[in-house]
Amino acid sequence: MIPSTQNRRRQACALALGLTALVLMPKLHADDSPSYWKFADQPPMGWNSWDCFGTTITEEQTKAQADYMAKNLKAHGWEYVVVDIQWYEDGTKGPRDIQNYLANAYLTPQEVRKYHGTAHYNLDEFGRFVPSPTRFPTAANGAGFKALADYVHGLGLKFGVHIVRGIPREAVEKNMSIKGTQLHAADVADKQNLCPWNPDMYGVDMTKPGAQEYYNSEYQLFADWGVDLVKVDDASARKYQQPEIEGIRKAIDKTGRPMVLSLSPGATPLTAGSNVEMNANIWRVSDDFWDRWLSLYEQFKRLADWTPYRGPGHFPDGDMLPLGMVKLNQPTKFTRDEQYTLMTLWSIARSPLIHGGDLTKTDDFTLSLLTNDEVLAVDQKSANNHELFNHDKLVAWVADVPGSADKYLAVFNAQDAPAGAQAVRVTLADAGFTGAVRVRDLWLNKDLVEVKGEFAPIINPHGAGLYRISAVKP
Repeated sequence: MIPSTQNRRRQACALALGLTALVLMPKLHADDSPSYWKFADQPPMGWNSWDCFGTTITEEQTKAQADYMAKNLKAHGWEYVVVDIQWYEDGTKGPRDIQNYLANAYLTPQEVRKYHGTAHYNLDEFGRFVPSPTRFPTAANGAGFKALADYVHGLGLKFGVHIVRGIPREAVEKNMSIKGTQLHAADVADKQNLCPWNPDMYGVDMTKPGAQEYYNSEYQLFADWGVDLVKVDDASARKYQQPEIEGIRKAIDKTGRPMVLSLSPGATPLTAGSNVEMNANIWRVSDDFWDRWLSLYEQFKRLADWTPYRGPGHFPDGDMLPLGMVKLNQPTKFTRDEQYTLMTLWSIARSPLIHGGDLTKTDDFTLSLLTNDEVLAVDQKSANNHELFNHDKLVAWVADVPGSADKYLAVFNAQDAPAGAQAVRVTLADAGFTGAVRVRDLWLNKDLVEVKGEFAPIINPHGAGLYRISAVKP
């Protein structure tokens, strides 16, 4: 159930944004909450292959990431292992970078293969992508990702895959059959609805007979493999693909398997907020997020703007955490202060925590960020998270601690280095406290002195602090 306070906040935000349609949206009651919100009642925590392996991830590498997670991170709540883009392609000589995507987006499958030389796509008889057996050997002979998913499940973890929205262009070119129908791929393809950075797919025209059946067959295949999360690309930015998103939602529901639906990239339009929260579990608030300070700074406003749509089972997604070793073995460009800011902002905003670095090369500092249980509890268990203030690039967020009168408080100094360290002054009454409070530093796992009236921690440029505030009983 969405609390009445959240509905009031939603309406206020809608008025501020001029989104009158949202104000008229009927109030949700407990029975109206979608069942699939239960698939992710807390923000998912896991790992994704894109930031460190691009389009080159293999079965052996995936297993190594899963092994590390099971040994070092599982006890702290990390559980998803997600194979990102181009798992159905083999024979390429190296990662396909974004320039190649843009150059090839409007080419035919034959032209794409010519451009990549030995590139080859793997499809089954019903026009559905299947894993490359050259990169995923256990996928041979039609086995798909079943064995790899079983391996991940055997470690007590969950398995996810990436897919681009639509139907493979090669399936349309060959006019392959749609499973369970007398129809074919060309009957449902929308050749005008193309992904601007990936050349593999045509859109699916959901008004056509067979369109829903194609999506049903694709997601049933994922369910048969044992997939627990599907990241659907080219779904929520540039053009919000509402008919296909709703079709995917129906297809997942039809399988009966609790698969988390993640939409990317962003920025998902705020005008789609009421639709996206009723179809997806997580959705991106920005385009691909990388290890650059400006990109991190821009996420403050985006995550604040999405506050009306944040709740159990439906979370705005700040994107992956480019920490540790990323981009085929390059260390993150974020400073340590910026890494604290990243983890603090994602946690207080309840973004999914999907790590992008190579887990097998995790250094001690990165591991300390990923295993601080007091910080992770803010992401996983807080409520009513919202921005308290943002002025002169000094920012504060506050959230409730469920089952307690305590509050979580995050403070940020987003000013640049020449300004030096700054006191981020928080009036405790604004956070709901009238008397003296105890402050616990969650990054240091240490109790601080009692304060009254104002709390003003000194924060480095591009840095952050995260605290638990408790009232002192008279």
